[in-house]
Amino acid sequence: MPTFLSPVMLTWGISALAVAGVITRPFRLPEAVWAVAGAAVIAALGLMPLSAVWNGIARGTDVYLFLIGMMLLSELARKEGLFDWLAAIATRHAKGSPKRLFFLIYAVGVLVTVFLSNDATAVVLTPAVYAATRAAKVANPLPYLLICAFIANAASFVLPISNPANLVIFGGGEMPPLGEWLRTFTLPSIVAIVVTYAALAFTQRRAIASETVAADVPTPTLSPAARVAGIGLALTAIGLVIVSVLDLDLGLPTLVASIATTLLIVIVNREPPINVVKGISWSVLPLVAGLFVIVEALSGTGLVGMFSDLLARNAATSPAWTAGVAGIGVGFAANLVNNLPAGLFAGSAVQAAGAPSLVAAAILIGVDLGPNLSVTGSLATILWLTALRREGIEVGTWAFLKLGTVVMIPALLLSIATLIGVSLL
Repeated sequence: MPTFLSPVMLTWGISALAVAGVITRPFRLPEAVWAVAGAAVIAALGLMPLSAVWNGIARGTDVYLFLIGMMLLSELARKEGLFDWLAAIATRHAKGSPKRLFFLIYAVGVLVTVFLSNDATAVVLTPAVYAATRAAKVANPLPYLLICAFIANAASFVLPISNPANLVIFGGGEMPPLGEWLRTFTLPSIVAIVVTYAALAFTQRRAIASETVAADVPTPTLSPAARVAGIGLALTAIGLVIVSVLDLDLGLPTLVASIATTLLIVIVNREPPINVVKGISWSVLPLVAGLFVIVEALSGTGLVGMFSDLLARNAATSPAWTAGVAGIGVGFAANLVNNLPAGLFAGSAVQAAGAPSLVAAAILIGVDLGPNLSVTGSLATILWLTALRREGIEVGTWAFLKLGTVVMIPALLLSIATLIGVSLL
């Protein structure tokens, strides 16, 4: 067989086309179509055994459960009017100032990301922000909605639960204790959050300055079902922190909490839950599964071994330099295959290499923060796009890339520099 038709080259070629399809969405087909098609073609051509296909799909089980739970809670809150109520409160506190509204939304985004994960920020906060801008009679809601996309990644390494990708990087029982995690990531997280805010506010300053925000917004009545949805979200956040401290998987507890909340609301409203289930963006699940299979196929080409050997050799002589290069490199690379499967790949390489904790931490920052470059860099951003399309708002791939270049690159460089600087003290 000619070299260019070797199984390795075919796997890489098909994977590249699939990822390109996810990023550019030819014929406006959903991202999931291209990810699943790429995985299916790889399997159909025998480029990976069926056992490896199933293994790739199974690796995402905890993520699937987590996403279903979060999307269910979000749809409950949206349907019962909780977001409209929260939006009215936020708008009142803005007191007619577009800059104050921008800051308030960003601050709330930090809290949601830290305690409910970056995916929750995309799924839960985006419709709330849209409701807030609508209540405030904002003509152009996009600058405020952009906050949900960028803070979802910028604040996603404050705690282990802030991003599901954190769990796959420190897999195999290697998750640092919470105290050590905070010592390692607190200062880099603050840098990422502050720099991202400064860059985003600077790029959106003209759009924000030209806006008017209604000061007197009526607060809708909070229904009993909406109160149940709010309590469900709050208890889920508390439960996730506890589960994280116990070093347990997040998916099943999140799903159980969402189902319990759904059953309570069904009892309160005395109506079937079919409308809530129909409102969930189910296409996200095959998208994630397809990406996991593609990464499993790429791992089978020996890529993990190559990367782990490279890490091991360089980390032995210069851990700080290796951490910086690896973190920045992975940050950009995560935009090519999405950060969840990229995190799985990087985590496997880190564990195989026995890399120092500094290198693992830098790679984690790259996986978490790097995806702010593109619309498909993280699952959170894809969920954000889905939420926007639901409201009839489209964000172009290249427009986001231009903005992401300004926002992400300084935040990534300064965060990793802070991480390395703290380690040298």
